[in-house]
Amino acid sequence: MDFWQKTFADDGQEITPAQVSLIVSILSAGEFIGALLAAPFADILGRRWGLFIASGFVFNLGVVLQTVSSTQPVFVAGRFFAGLGVGIISAIVPLYQSESLPKWIRGTVVGSYQLAITIVSIRNVWHCTTSLTASQGLFLASVVNNATSNRNDTGSYRIPIALQFAFSIIICVGLLFLPETPRFLVKQDKHDEAAKALSRLRRLPPTHPALLEELSEIEANHRYEMTLGKATYLDCFKGTIGKRLLTGCLLQALQQMTGVNFIFYYGTQYFQHAGFKDPFIISVVIK
Repeated sequence: MDFWQKTFADDGQEITPAQVSLIVSILSAGEFIGALLAAPFADILGRRWGLFIASGFVFNLGVVLQTVSSTQPVFVAGRFFAGLGVGIISAIVPLYQSESLPKWIRGTVVGSYQLAITIVSIRNVWHCTTSLTASQGLFLASVVNNATSNRNDTGSYRIPIALQFAFSIIICVGLLFLPETPRFLVKQDKHDEAAKALSRLRRLPPTHPALLEELSEIEANHRYEMTLGKATYLDCFKGTIGKRLLTGCLLQALQQMTGVNFIFYYGTQYFQHAGFKDPFIISVVIK
């Protein structure tokens, strides 16, 4: 966006390639660190409160810094904290889903997570100098970017950035009405609370035979895991778990090799240099 370029460029003209690379990549660096922190984050704070803090505080801190910024250092710091929050959320959300849902729908819901990211979610994969793809999802972000791209004031970039608050609030408010996962409560030896949480999730009385059977299965699985000793990150690369990890990594690598992120990050800039009259409209159409 022209106004963003003039505001944040050192010479008041344009952002250098090195600065573009930093602004883009710092988000991924934050996501990487956040994903690694997600496991201890969820084990210490719990799945529910871990999500709440990651979304309501860590991610929103990044959004605040980006929204109020008028210099690159503050904006870059905001990008990092937003990425940190996204990394934690991206790992804990599937964990919360898998530990809360019944078997018959677990795979479908967890699998639909990626679809939700693409349509409307709290994924922050945007780049201010090209197309401000905010957390409201790739397509919706492009629509908002197009609507504000011609503004000659701070609203051109602050409106798309600030809209991320709405989706963070949706997650936080929703979590207030959701219980902690029964599995986590069992790990904390809070069996009565686990029964109440499972009762809320299944909409069955705590004494229902099906609920008692599922709770017994959760407790049995936990006791079995305890007999195996403590797990480490090294265990992720061993045996069948290592093969699963390799499969997931290869799927992600193949997805990146399609070049899709080039369009997400640099599409608008590329279309602009290619001579398209309105590169923001082209980005909306493609996404």
